[in-house]
Amino acid sequence: MQSNWMGVCVLAVFCVSSASAASPTSSARPAEDFLRRNMDLSAQPGADFFAYANGGWLRRNPIPASESRWGIGEVVREELYTRLRQINERAASSAPAPGSEQRKIGDFWVTAMDATKATRLGLGPLRAELARIDAVQDVAGVLDTCFAFQPIGVTTFFGLSVGQDEKQSDVMAVHLSQDGLGLPERDFYFNPEKGVAKIREEYVAHLRRLLKLLGRPDAEAKLAALRVMEFETALAKSSRKLEDLRDPERNYNKMPPADLTGKHTPAIAWSRRLAELSLRVDTVIVGQPEFFSALDGLLQQTPVAVLKDYLRLHLVSEFAPYLGKAFEDEHFAFYGRVLNGQKEPRPRWKRALDAQESAMGMVLGRIFVQEYFPAATKQRYVQLVGAIRTAYRARIERLDWMSAATKAKAQAKLAAMTAKVGYPDKWKDYSALVIGTNSYAENMMNAARWGFADQAAKLGNPVDRTEWGMTPQTYNAYYKPENNEIVLPAAIFTIPGVADADVDDAVAYGYVGASTIGHEITHGFDDEGRQFDAAGNLADWWTPADATNFQQRAELMVKQFDAYKPLRGLHINGKASLGENIADFGGILLGLDAFKHTEQFRQGKTIAGQTPLQRFFLGYALGWLTQEREASLRRNLLSDVHAPAKWRVLGPLSNIPEFHEAFGVKPSQPLWRPADARVKIW
Repeated sequence: MQSNWMGVCVLAVFCVSSASAASPTSSARPAEDFLRRNMDLSAQPGADFFAYANGGWLRRNPIPASESRWGIGEVVREELYTRLRQINERAASSAPAPGSEQRKIGDFWVTAMDATKATRLGLGPLRAELARIDAVQDVAGVLDTCFAFQPIGVTTFFGLSVGQDEKQSDVMAVHLSQDGLGLPERDFYFNPEKGVAKIREEYVAHLRRLLKLLGRPDAEAKLAALRVMEFETALAKSSRKLEDLRDPERNYNKMPPADLTGKHTPAIAWSRRLAELSLRVDTVIVGQPEFFSALDGLLQQTPVAVLKDYLRLHLVSEFAPYLGKAFEDEHFAFYGRVLNGQKEPRPRWKRALDAQESAMGMVLGRIFVQEYFPAATKQRYVQLVGAIRTAYRARIERLDWMSAATKAKAQAKLAAMTAKVGYPDKWKDYSALVIGTNSYAENMMNAARWGFADQAAKLGNPVDRTEWGMTPQTYNAYYKPENNEIVLPAAIFTIPGVADADVDDAVAYGYVGASTIGHEITHGFDDEGRQFDAAGNLADWWTPADATNFQQRAELMVKQFDAYKPLRGLHINGKASLGENIADFGGILLGLDAFKHTEQFRQGKTIAGQTPLQRFFLGYALGWLTQEREASLRRNLLSDVHAPAKWRVLGPLSNIPEFHEAFGVKPSQPLWRPADARVKIW
């Protein structure tokens, strides 16, 4: 299902302590400077700045066999895993009271780590759900099962979620969207590139092997897998492309449930079906009405036996990581090895922590911040947010293409934007979540039920704008347009092996200011975020002329990124990645503007032979210090709205005059862009 958040950015960076941002330092010695250690001085900054900034580290740190990518972000993640494991092991070895959060942590950990028990139980935890499918005799029974699976986290045919109404952000609403595919995105079913075609072949083989694990004879499993693939391909054909999902106005279609039934899906009595899930609403927000019309036809045309196999496969695929060795291995064989290029599975304890994060992450979050994120650190980063906001305020006023009327509303939106830093002020109540020691899969199912009930309970109640959509230990950040807020979890401020005193302002503002805070703030004004007003409502606050000016400038960036071809036969989707590319570009400009007000910039002293301006850009590039396997790159090019890391550095920097000046980029070099060809938005 589609997320209601924007700007969810996979970070791969050092996160610096704000002590460095508050007090500039030149204490770093050239021989020990951490930026210098990462660099490849044989590369030319005007030819490949990504290699110049990061190549030394990447050469010394190959991707481990269990990983699809490796960079500074993954190093930070390793540190986080160690801390979270310690929290779990303490809980498991103690004797906390039944029902307490400590008991839930310990019981989850012990059960998740018991591989022998999971293998012994096998499909046992899914016995009731599989029996339900076996009993299905018609399309009505198929739909009964589809809706029954929603609370346990199994998405079939379509996506269903509860979130803010984009045009009335103080009201919660039911959202329905295209979904139901086993491959990451609809273009996987159609792209002719040979690597993608091979993925399709491997996916059918994966479905075949899953069916055999369910007890089907090989020949029967082969035919059934092909038919399920045919059905999913038809679903994909009716789905909108990735870039088309980024149009909030077009993907907002509000109607009574009865109208959705009458006009698009006669087979689905939405009012009754939603009420059975405790989702009693007068209207629903449908993302892609034409998808639901096509789905209705497919349900009537497809043999029930095929639909039952589709349900079985999606059920088992959702819970495969928790069902024992045979199912774990098969899940990894496709989703790990084929899609991501991993050579071997990650250790069980890390996979257990990932599952726990999705099941009950905020329980761990409260302990995590108590132990590893002091309140003083939170306040320092609040101050850095203020510095970036001030820089944006001044930049808006300097725009020569925007009218005074639109500038006033942009300033109002910026002023109203809230920043959540570190951790929530109010913690989520998990008392109703049942975690036991019966089975790993049962705990995950219970967590899904709890999450679904939690979302359903929000209908008809005031929107809680204090709630977080990420846990403090999440190494990521986001902008949410309905709340007009940026959210910066504590984990993104983790430093692996670098003391605060060794991180100067130039690096702090390049990473913290540019690739994190500035990036997320700019999302409020990218091609999608700009369509939401200061209150978080989808509303047009632009003059027609200003909107045209923005679109013309954005189109230059679309064309710029469309031209990048990280793999033979596959290019970056400039339209789908536009929002992230605008945010990267804007974030650099904001971080740079703010940095120019620091004492380090004014003094101009070099560190490790680098000027403050050079260190700022090197600090930004540090944010995307990562490398990934070809399989992972291929998957992301088709399904991710972010450009690959290398082009998140090269693309925006090539448009910035100060970058050209700092490194003496020449017209003959690849990163040179003539002044009249450079993107100029925010």
